[in-house]
Amino acid sequence: MTKEKITIADLIMEYFKKHPKKDLPHGPVVDYVEKKYLKLYGKKPRDTWRQIRRLHQEGILIKVRKGVYRYDPDYVQHKELYEFPPEVKEEIFKRDGYRCVVCGRGREDGVEIHADHKIPIDKGGTNTVDNGQTLCSEHNLLKKTYSQTEFGKRFLIKLYKDAVKKGDEKMIKFCKEIFDVYNKYDINSHIKRPDKE
Repeated sequence: MTKEKITIADLIMEYFKKHPKKDLPHGPVVDYVEKKYLKLYGKKPRDTWRQIRRLHQEGILIKVRKGVYRYDPDYVQHKELYEFPPEVKEEIFKRDGYRCVVCGRGREDGVEIHADHKIPIDKGGTNTVDNGQTLCSEHNLLKKTYSQTEFGKRFLIKLYKDAVKKGDEKMIKFCKEIFDVYNKYDINSHIKRPDKE
């Protein structure tokens, strides 16, 4: 009997590492693993999908939505170094109603939620409940791409454009006043405000 040296998890990660920072549905991943495993051991692998879920639970893969995962090496490193303790993470989720504080979606909407540091550890933040917030995968990845103020302005632009489409004058006025505050303090002036385009 052949001793397995390359595991199902190894093959899964091989595929994800070939496609870093891309949202990958589980179908092509499973096909890739089955083909490689069959060639290596002459048999089909068992429970590839379960192994993908386990890698997500261990914080190696990000669940973007049901059946879609992403491998982000920067996220993995960040997670290993700066993770909230499980009891603190649960307290943050509970306080925020198990929903993203930006868009309001939660697990029952088919999205993964994350405990995010409002102020990152490497910028003086702490692993405490008051420094945590619940974000969905989409907004967690956006925040990692932009600073807090950039993220805020980009989200405000989205709110403004939605308000214009709906004709919501109250929200339009609110957004314009916040844009004025960004301008007053010259914060993120490289991001053009949509009401001045």
